[in-house]
Formats: sequence, structure tokens, C-alpha cells
Amino acid sequence: MRAVVWDGYGATPSVQQVPEPECPPDGAVIAVGATGVCRSDWHAWLGHDPVPSLPWVPGHELAGTVASVGSEVTGWHAGDRVTVPFACGCGRCEQCAVGDTQVCPDQTQPGFSHWGSFADLVMIRAADTNLVALPDPLSFVDAASLGCRFATAFRAVTHQGRVGAGDQVAVHGCGGVGLSAVMVAVALGADVVAVDVSASALAAAHELGAAASIDASGLSPQQVGAAVRDASGGGTHVSIDALGGAATMTASLASLRRRGRHVQVGLMLGDDAVAPVPMGRLLAEELEIVGGHGMPARDYPDMLALVAEGRLDVHRLVGRVVPLSAAPDALMAMSQPATTSGMTVVDLSLPG
Repeated sequence: MRAVVWDGYGATPSVQQVPEPECPPDGAVIAVGATGVCRSDWHAWLGHDPVPSLPWVPGHELAGTVASVGSEVTGWHAGDRVTVPFACGCGRCEQCAVGDTQVCPDQTQPGFSHWGSFADLVMIRAADTNLVALPDPLSFVDAASLGCRFATAFRAVTHQGRVGAGDQVAVHGCGGVGLSAVMVAVALGADVVAVDVSASALAAAHELGAAASIDASGLSPQQVGAAVRDASGGGTHVSIDALGGAATMTASLASLRRRGRHVQVGLMLGDDAVAPVPMGRLLAEELEIVGGHGMPARDYPDMLALVAEGRLDVHRLVGRVVPLSAAPDALMAMSQPATTSGMTVVDLSLPG
């Protein structure tokens, strides 16, 4: 089969012919229809988030058709249209038993624990736990845009942030996750303040319904927080760090009103993984800090229902659609500032 492969961290990826994946007894092999190009893939490619071995096939935001299932699978058949969470549960532990697969201690992640979806075929373990049925009207390209960034943002806003109508919400970092969070919060009736250093990202946030924006260029985290508090009438009920890093986390916390909720969804890598938290203020003002790590398969129907109702127009988040041959360049391009808004999706039905 065709697959995008890189042989070393930072080495130029290329499309190669590689063996097809084997289907485990509890798993499925998915014929990939489309797959998103995500910054998490970029982190893995550069070694910020090391993979188990080399060479490697990236990709985790996928949608496609079941090609085959293992002997232990009961709920799925060849031909079913599906997607998967980027964090797949083992299907056996106590967390998976109650549906919290996103925090499974033995979770697998295509593109990180095993070869991913920048390929004609990808293997998914524990199919009965992890596969999600796609409604027929939803294209594979749009379904791929629901991958880790949109699903993570949806759960961060709805479940972890508990955003409701009339809430003031700040979104720090208006890339794929951040713009998804803007869209979801606006759909729920919240007023959103978007924060970024990119004029095009802030313009995209306004197009998706953000009520105000803050250009964080040259501002300290505390200055960003003060600007958000001014724009939101005293601080936000919920603030989301959709970028990841000590500076954006600090700015997000500084944006909150008393009893506000900070949701960390951007990856915290290296030294930022132990970034300092203002515990004195957290105690005095009863702030909440919660993480957001993807979304379990059990929660997808709520998101898909809003998509089907037209309240979430996920196609607006798609910037470019490219063939598999263009995926290496799309991945490497993430090393440079974005020149266009919206995510890049690889459509494997396109020639090339």
C-alpha cells in the first residue's frame, strides 16, 4: 500500500510502498478516505513527541471504510463508514468499562503508538470500543476535520469547560483546535474573545463568530489577561489554552473571572510540562484547572447531531484538500508560520 514515511526525526518524508497492516482479533483495518494534517503529527516528526521506532507513518485524524475486522469483533462489518478518536481505549480496563477511553492507561494512538493514517490502510485495535459510525451525508473530508482537534475542542468546551449560553469564553491560540473551540462555543451561545499573534487567525475567528479579538504580539501573559478581562467585562467564565505553553497557559489563567475555569488542551511539552500555576489565586478565587485529552467514542453522537442539524458547519474549518503525494510538504510546512487559515486534509481518493 501507499504510505507517507519518514526515516528519521526531521528527515524529509516521502510516499513509499509498504506492507499492509495485519488485523488483530479485536481490531479492524480501515481503508482511509481522508486524514487531517495535525500539529501533533509535526511534533512527532521532529521528535518532540518521540515514536516507538523508525521508519514511521504518521496520521491520526482519519475517516474511511472498514476493510476487515478481527474474529472477536461483533459490532462492525466491512463497508461500514467510520471514524475513530485519536486516543483509542484498550477495551478491557476500568476506564474503558465506563466509557472514559480518552484516559485509558493502555490506550493506543494511530500515528503515535503504531503506524498511522497517512496511508491507504490503517489498523485500529479494540474496534468495538473505538469505532464511531459516520452518517451517510458526512463526507470523509469533513469527517476527518472532526479528528483530534475538533473532537478535543468540542469536549473541552462542552464537558470540561461546561460552557453555556451567555458565558464569556476566551480562546488562546486560534489554530485548528482554537478555531474549533470558537465555533463550538459560539454555537452554544457564548461570547468569545479570540487571542492570537496572527492577523489571519484572528480574522478567521471573527468569521466563525468571535465577538472580540486580542492581538497578543509583544504582550506579556499578564497584559494579555488584562486585555481579555477588559474585552469580556471583568473576565471570562471559561478560558481555553488551545496552543500549549507556559505563556499561553498563564495568559489563559489571567483572563478568568472569579470561579472561572481554565481548560488546558494545547500540548505542554518539555519544560512547559511542569509550568508554574498561581495556586494562591486559584485558592482565593476558587478557580478550576482541568485538562482535555481528546474525546471518547461514546460522546461522538452528541457532536455529530449538532453537525447534522447544521449548528456546526465543520467544512468551514477545512482550508486545503490535497492528495497523498502532497502530504509530506503539508507536514513540513507546519515549521513555518501559517499563510492560510483552516486545516489541511489529505483526500486519498485524489490522484497523486
